[in-house]
Amino acid sequence: MIWLNRYAKLVALSTLLLIGAGGMVTSTGSGLSVPDWPNTYGWFMFTFPMSKWVGGIRYEHTHRLIASTVGFLTIILAIWTWRVEPRAWVRRLALAALGTVILQGLLGGLTVILLLPPAVSIGHAALAQLFFCITVTLALVTSPSWTAGASSLDDPMLPKITLATTTLVYCQILIGATMRHIGAGLAIPTFPLAFGHVLPPEWTTAIGVHFAHRMGAVVVLLAVANSTAHIWHWHRPQRDLIRPATLLLLLVCSQATLGALVVMSALQPIINTAHVVNGALVLGTSLVLTLRVFRRTLQQPAIGDVKTSRQSHIPLLDQDLREVRG
Repeated sequence: MIWLNRYAKLVALSTLLLIGAGGMVTSTGSGLSVPDWPNTYGWFMFTFPMSKWVGGIRYEHTHRLIASTVGFLTIILAIWTWRVEPRAWVRRLALAALGTVILQGLLGGLTVILLLPPAVSIGHAALAQLFFCITVTLALVTSPSWTAGASSLDDPMLPKITLATTTLVYCQILIGATMRHIGAGLAIPTFPLAFGHVLPPEWTTAIGVHFAHRMGAVVVLLAVANSTAHIWHWHRPQRDLIRPATLLLLLVCSQATLGALVVMSALQPIINTAHVVNGALVLGTSLVLTLRVFRRTLQQPAIGDVKTSRQSHIPLLDQDLREVRG
């Protein structure tokens, strides 16, 4: 099982690389540099000569190659998990990863065939983040620390706080994807004020989406700070919670800084792409924290544990231990 866990981590890291490659395609405006799909200027994708990788073609073709590789890795992950994993819900999650990456590939093709319609492009970006979340979950639940179990925590508020934070992060990423794909990245070209005002003096769809993304960033920052403060105050001895909570706070501060630099640099592609990748890291870290919290706070307490209020409510995520033990 240790090798399955290592392989799942590889797939998750490869997915993060794919998100970065997709970010570069959007940041450089290279989405239609290769106008046909699934071939590349009539060539089979893997035989397209490197001498022709010029300009935007380099970004779009590299994105396609990485996407194909991630798809192949996911096929192996699904088969491997199905053959060796005793927990039925984990096997189903691996199949969900396979179905998601297939759908993601089809959406990627449609964005080219339909000439980058915003709705499809936004859906492509949203599904990419969901796929990343699935791979991160698989990497977490196949780890030795997860299957070994953990003591329970009596804190009914913590699951709600962390779940709300993760949901807000994902919604913020959706707003950011919408802003990028409707070309509203510089709809408000000044920072931190909007045209010299707290509120924009005039409103258009682009300005509204851009301003919503800025306000969403404030909400997410406050939510992350609240989650981290709660854990540091009430659960400081729990290192498996402290570490991702602290990392999450550092990542969201970095994300806010990158967001400001995106505007101040007038959408410089490297900074813009770093903002996209770091956003995925914020989401993945928040998800890991949320899953660990749910496992610790909602699982059945051990014999003799004074926290017995939830002994009759064992969630799906806790069934893995019982399935492993037979």
